[in-house]
Amino acid sequence: MTLPFERFVPDGDEARRWAEQELAEPRYDEARPTWFDLLARDVLRYLTDLFTPDGGGQVGPLALVIVCVVIVSALIAALIVWGRPRGSRAVRAAGRSLLGERDDRSATQLRSDADRAARAGDWDAATILRFRALARGLLERDLIDPAPGATAQAIARDTAHVFPDEHAALRDAAGAFDDVRYLEHPSSEARYRALSALDERLAARHPEAVPA
Repeated sequence: MTLPFERFVPDGDEARRWAEQELAEPRYDEARPTWFDLLARDVLRYLTDLFTPDGGGQVGPLALVIVCVVIVSALIAALIVWGRPRGSRAVRAAGRSLLGERDDRSATQLRSDADRAARAGDWDAATILRFRALARGLLERDLIDPAPGATAQAIARDTAHVFPDEHAALRDAAGAFDDVRYLEHPSSEARYRALSALDERLAARHPEAVPA
């Protein structure tokens, strides 16, 4: 008597073919360890063996001390050279409040919006946006690190430490921002053009040293 389920029992060749098809699935390739995983595993296994009675007896106490010193020195050197991993500059800068407001636009986006406002003749909005673009660009380049809630004047002072020859222009730019933003004094095309030129000059410069 033939049982109903016997028809689903594969022979040897059929079973091998099914197994090959199953192992060809992408998920098995993704699960395979990479060369780095294998190297890390071998190094960890080697270091572990050194501290076992058998491994330690073979290499001796002095060799164990040397290995430990080399490992610790390598870790310290890596921290000194590369430091703590950091995120993208633009991403970190975009996540910070700027001049008292939360604004995730990049410096490029702020400059584009400022130019659009300028073409429309809205010099007040253009001036505010351009100074924000200037500050955002400096943040993205890690040239300044202002405290939370820093004012335009504080940002100008911090920037003047990096670009001392632009001190007067930075002070005037911060004054233009404050006049529009807080004192409600109207801006002008001339003030916007001066601020825009300053932003372009700073963006084109690459200082060799940046104060901590």
